[in-house]
Amino acid sequence: MPWVKTVFKRLAGLALTVLAASVVIFLAVSLAPGDPAQIMLGTSAQPDTLAALRRQLGLDQPLVWQYLHWLGGIVTGDLGRSYTYGTPVAALIGQKLLVTLPLTALATALALAIALPLGVWSADRPNGPVDILGQILSQFGIAIPNFWIGLLLILGLALGTGWFPSGGFEGWDTGPSALLSLILPAIALALPQAAVLTRVTRTAVLDITGQDFIRTARAKGLSRQRALWQHVLPNALVPVVTMLGLQIPFLISGAVLVENVFNLPGIGSLAYQALAQRDLIVVQNTVLLFATLTLVSNALVDLAYLALDPRLRSRS
Repeated sequence: MPWVKTVFKRLAGLALTVLAASVVIFLAVSLAPGDPAQIMLGTSAQPDTLAALRRQLGLDQPLVWQYLHWLGGIVTGDLGRSYTYGTPVAALIGQKLLVTLPLTALATALALAIALPLGVWSADRPNGPVDILGQILSQFGIAIPNFWIGLLLILGLALGTGWFPSGGFEGWDTGPSALLSLILPAIALALPQAAVLTRVTRTAVLDITGQDFIRTARAKGLSRQRALWQHVLPNALVPVVTMLGLQIPFLISGAVLVENVFNLPGIGSLAYQALAQRDLIVVQNTVLLFATLTLVSNALVDLAYLALDPRLRSRS
């Protein structure tokens, strides 16, 4: 099947891009000014202690060998050991992902749940009350940073009403309270993204509404609402999915701030703490993870085009 070849090409391109990203990240960390061992131990460290740490980190090896050793560890799942935490980096990142991935998924679902109906209803009655309200809300959503929204949610809903925890995460074994801890952070992440998606959805729906096949469907007796939800929205999803793919990096980067605001033990707070503590092996691997998640989201968007637009499958 032709589209299978296209999928294979996308996956091969993804693998090569991740490989190129790993080279850039490794060189950026390795060639940065200063000795990583000196940065970790401080200026008062003894020479023998510095030499021991350099051997432990493999910094006494040639640069090419260091990269190949790190790359081999990525393939086998051995990402090294965190100097600050004293635990394997792979286990540390895996533990933090159990918080960040559900948080990002929940934020994405909330953004879509807000943006799609609001964008469609705004386009259904341009310059009507819903459209005006949607434009005002989207302006606020775009203008206000997500960490500031998080602070407002803590003051208004967590401390003001006590309905939600103001921060922390007790673990998934605590049941519903664990999900409750992610509600406010997910809202803080979702609202700015929903504001952008609402505008994209409104514009895309307006463009499709004026197409000939929509007028034909209406002429055959299809109601306005059925034409809007069954024909207009599915054909307007391509630009929405495109924007959603572009927003994934912002969700990941926004998680760094939001997780620290809500004191969540996610990958964002791990990257922030590792950077503050100069735990470079953790920084190196978390940055590669961020890059990989961004590239994977873009690849999924490309594959989603094949599902949304049959014309692309025929061209593949």
